[in-house]
Amino acid sequence: MSQAFVVTAEARVDQGKGASRRLRRTGRLPAIVYGGNKPPQSISVDHNELWKSLKHEAFYSKILTLNIGSETEQVVLKDLHRHPVRAEVMHMDLQRVLADVEIRIRVPLHFKGEDIAPGVKTGGGMLDHLMNEVEVECLPAALPEFIELDVSAMEVGDSIHLSQIPLPAGVTLVELKHDNDEAVVAVHMPRVAATAEEEEGAEAAEDDDKKVDKK
Repeated sequence: MSQAFVVTAEARVDQGKGASRRLRRTGRLPAIVYGGNKPPQSISVDHNELWKSLKHEAFYSKILTLNIGSETEQVVLKDLHRHPVRAEVMHMDLQRVLADVEIRIRVPLHFKGEDIAPGVKTGGGMLDHLMNEVEVECLPAALPEFIELDVSAMEVGDSIHLSQIPLPAGVTLVELKHDNDEAVVAVHMPRVAATAEEEEGAEAAEDDDKKVDKK
């Protein structure tokens, strides 16, 4: 069963860097929720509770339930500002969602069949994840927790592009709207092996040249 996430928050009145620093010292995180035909609202959440949720991949691509006092809203995580050194979040942005309004959000890619892909299992190649997530656009009810991509038939030299990703009904890729059909995953020979093959080819060519010279 898919996990549901609830974010419990408190309304925040004090603004500014000084107020945010004081708030963090109490173990709470400054945040903001916006969108949904309502004005932005400054809030705070318990940092430790949020940190536990952030360990789950699904938290980043699911509809979250936000409780502010007695009010409940449906939101998605839009941005996190992390501390550059410490394991700490400095600020969080949440966006309200409406059932009849499409949202844009990044969802992770799950690659299926990596260990049995012929190009890897018997061809000596490496599977290169060129993307680990994609940005999708859909109604909240159609939002996938992740998108699965089957790579079990890939040979050396094969690649799968954005336009080849199987999408759930009602879901589109934002990148394709901008004619950006980049490769998502590819199988190629390791660089060391490729270099060795190039050297062997060069040596063979030199031997052929020597034979020609002798003639």
